[in-house]
Amino acid sequence: MTDIIDKAAMALSAGLMLLGLVGMGVLEILAGAPYSPAPITNEAGDVVATPLISPQVRTGVVLAGLAVLGLYAAYKVATPLAEDAKAGHETAAD
Repeated sequence: MTDIIDKAAMALSAGLMLLGLVGMGVLEILAGAPYSPAPITNEAGDVVATPLISPQVRTGVVLAGLAVLGLYAAYKVATPLAEDAKAGHETAAD
């Protein structure tokens, strides 16, 4: 029982999280060593190596995927189930 909003939310959130975790991680590995998330400096304080993709960008993409899931959860809580809307009656609580 998934409609277009369910499928879109699942695809978008999964896509963003996979891009942030797996996709950008593979790019970092392909870029070569060092794999440090922070710039590496030498003894003089000069930056000798930086990550290909900033950790803030990767974190932002993953958080955007989680935000989509949060909005989807709020949508599902706010909208009644189709069966309850058709029946027009309230369900009894325990």
